[in-house]
Amino acid sequence: MRSFNDEDKIREALTPKEWHEIKTSDSWQIFKIMAEFVEGFEKMAIIGPCVTIFGSARTKTQHPYYKLAEEVAYKLTKAGFGIITGGGPGIMEAANKGAHYANGRSVGLNIKLPFEQSSNPFIDSDKLLAFDYFFVRKVMFMKYSQGFIVLPGGFGTLDELFEALTLIQTEKIARFPIVLMQKSYWSGLLEWIKSALLEEKNVSPEDLDLIVCVDTADEATKCIEDFYNKYSLKPNF
Repeated sequence: MRSFNDEDKIREALTPKEWHEIKTSDSWQIFKIMAEFVEGFEKMAIIGPCVTIFGSARTKTQHPYYKLAEEVAYKLTKAGFGIITGGGPGIMEAANKGAHYANGRSVGLNIKLPFEQSSNPFIDSDKLLAFDYFFVRKVMFMKYSQGFIVLPGGFGTLDELFEALTLIQTEKIARFPIVLMQKSYWSGLLEWIKSALLEEKNVSPEDLDLIVCVDTADEATKCIEDFYNKYSLKPNF
């Protein structure tokens, strides 16, 4: 059921506007977008090598996935990586918590939303950024991450996963490891990719090599470390 707020937004979107009003609004919006990019670049450039951990904001603290996110973040931090999350509750909070208790860098790239997305208390005070624009926030994830750990999540998690896969596949960013955690959760999606996308030749067989699927925090940490050892790269290549 739509709320009154929803109806107001729909009515506003459908209200005719003069062309000059639209152009003026768009022009001024550019400066706000630029400001978010500038602040993000300045703060993120000095943080150092990090791994981004994605997953649902709705995961409760007692859920096994919450515990798993906290564990893998702790282990990655001890391996020398900082941890970046979307800054919110659920899996994001768990990952920032793991980094915090490992005495590492705990970064939060929050997004301003009408629901779900208040920042969690385990982010370093100087490493919390808040964005109005999803696309600016995505640039920060892609530009300053040395790997992705993807735990179970919803539409937002899938969006971030496929954004990374697309940019690596098209060589718009350097290849880095993408690790899905919990095989039972992701098996259906991976099987669909193989049976539908690959079968129709909408992806190449080698594209499937961009993804590794594991169950434990030790396996996920090893995937990240092995990637850099294999190519004789330091984490902040």
